[in-house]
Amino acid sequence: MPVERTELRGADELHKYYEVYETIGSGGFAKVKLGRHILTGEKVAIKIMNKKDLGDDLPRVKLEIDAMRNLSHQHICRLYQVIETSTQIFMVIEYCPGGELFDYIIAKDRLPEEETRVFFRQIVSAIAYVHSQGFAHRDLKPENLLIDGDHNLKLIDFGLCARPKGGLGYELMTCCGSPAYAAPELIQGKAYIGSEADVWSMGVLLFALLCGYLPFDDDNCMVLYRKITRGKYDNPHWLSAGSVLLMNHMMQVDPKLRLTVRQLLDHPWVLKDYNSPVEWHSRLPLGHIDEDCITEMAVNMKRSRGSTTELVKEWRYDHTTATYLLLLSKKQRGKPVRLRAQPLLHEDSCSPLHQGLQTKESLQFSEDEDGFIVGSLDFCSEYLDDGPFLKSQTPQGVRERRDKTPNNKVMKMTSPVVERCDYSPMPERGRAARHHPERRAKNQEHSTEDKENTVVQERDADTFLVPPPQTPVSSKKNSRPNKNILTTPNDNIGTKTSVTPRVGGSASKDQKIKKAAENVEPANLEIMALSPDRRSRSLDMAGSEDSGKKRRAGKMFGSLERGLDKVITMLTPSKRRGPRDRPRKIKVLYNVTLTNQTNPDQVLNQILSALPQKNVDFTQKGYTLKCQTWGDFGKVTMAFELEVCFLQKLDVVGVRRQRLKGDAWVYKHLVEDILSASSI
Repeated sequence: MPVERTELRGADELHKYYEVYETIGSGGFAKVKLGRHILTGEKVAIKIMNKKDLGDDLPRVKLEIDAMRNLSHQHICRLYQVIETSTQIFMVIEYCPGGELFDYIIAKDRLPEEETRVFFRQIVSAIAYVHSQGFAHRDLKPENLLIDGDHNLKLIDFGLCARPKGGLGYELMTCCGSPAYAAPELIQGKAYIGSEADVWSMGVLLFALLCGYLPFDDDNCMVLYRKITRGKYDNPHWLSAGSVLLMNHMMQVDPKLRLTVRQLLDHPWVLKDYNSPVEWHSRLPLGHIDEDCITEMAVNMKRSRGSTTELVKEWRYDHTTATYLLLLSKKQRGKPVRLRAQPLLHEDSCSPLHQGLQTKESLQFSEDEDGFIVGSLDFCSEYLDDGPFLKSQTPQGVRERRDKTPNNKVMKMTSPVVERCDYSPMPERGRAARHHPERRAKNQEHSTEDKENTVVQERDADTFLVPPPQTPVSSKKNSRPNKNILTTPNDNIGTKTSVTPRVGGSASKDQKIKKAAENVEPANLEIMALSPDRRSRSLDMAGSEDSGKKRRAGKMFGSLERGLDKVITMLTPSKRRGPRDRPRKIKVLYNVTLTNQTNPDQVLNQILSALPQKNVDFTQKGYTLKCQTWGDFGKVTMAFELEVCFLQKLDVVGVRRQRLKGDAWVYKHLVEDILSASSI
């Protein structure tokens, strides 16, 4: 079924400014999708939350938004835009393609001390800045640190942060965070200082980086709490004396004996191989205005530089703020400070969704389980499609565009704001005028009338995901005016064909054409009958009752055999984009487990046989398995993906894994058990 505008549930504004793609993560009350800002072309992450599902957690989201508005640091994930409706909240944030630090640790088993030091200095830098702004994070763990495109860390998830009115020295009482990283004073229910609790969590995080597992861990929460309150853990033999000493000073049960963040900035272990203490000041302080970005926005918006600067300085975290910050991000990475050649959106302007999609990148849109229109970029092959391809009609006011790539893919555009565009659908019999100059003169005089009398296609009509067949231009050799035209009557589709003889045509030619029509295979006729609207677009000129139009249509079709063959070829289902029938080829990533096998079907079958043994439910889509585990009360406790794939430049099969929901370490052990049981 087509996605109606009302089903977008308030996502209109989101789709004005962003292309929305696959789900790349999910949590207890949020889902994160990959997106692309249309004007800048930059990738973003879009955190989508339903207010009804949030319930009592709604204030936590408001707190997270407030914190991210006030924080601007090179090692903190940047907030670009907030869109709030009566039912939903959309947070557009910085996209980090490297994924979670947790997955990186698991992939490498553990990190060497030199690499750990690089990451730990960035963590210290981010936390020192957060504390300087009066915040305590209170949920530090590898899952809340992302790796960006330059392999640097970005701190996320400020939903549990605190900003005491009396300053960081003010005592807090709320017990929050992840138990394995929680300081002893929190789990004991005592009053605590937020910055001191963060230092304990940083010590646990450092241990996880160096060792690949947690210092305090147990399936039984009470046993885990006893281990934490005692502060006793075992140091593996590969740790250096300096590493052991640093972690011991950070994970002191008595918070007054712990190192402070200020002391960590120039600690000997942190300074090793570096000539200076950790630089924690922001390179991008709040309120910073870049003249190049302002100039580009002013030109695009057709405003003065002064008024554009004042607009940006409001920091409303709307589309203007997002455009400025994304332009600034492009400049910092050495990319041209350029916007696409469309104006920023005004009430009377065309939606950037339509303007921005007029590119050479082939898109396919689908509807996910939340009712969002979801696209799939060809160049984002490292991600999976979030749902089946949507077969829907092209919305009114949006033209189909034939892609110029060798695959001849068609671009579908679906938007809740299509009525703002000045795109008028071309009348069925006037479509060919775009491609044939000899028809433009006659169609031009009817253009005004055509715009007013355009008939919109039926709402329930199916549209194939293949390019609309273009009428072949006839050669001079076959452009005689007395050609006969094959038509398929609407009242008897796929069962009978009729030949309409041209006036003046010879009887022998009529018989030959009729014989050719009878020899057409029934299967091909069924293919043509699958989509009446598509068939009517391609053969409408042939079935016209007007004799003059039939002559022109005859010229365009050329010979009957060639014209019919081309129509059938274009309408063949094999041209449509269907589900994958073989594994994808991907790069070797840190979340891919290598196997020593070359048969993907064998690997897939081994995993399928192991999942029931581990009490894991799954749904299969090609070579991708979406897995879930359930709790005692019927709630999903764990969700993750396993995908069998080929590895580029290696003739072996790999298994890509991605955690979507649930405790990271439980997920780690479960996936390891599954792959071990699969003999991979």
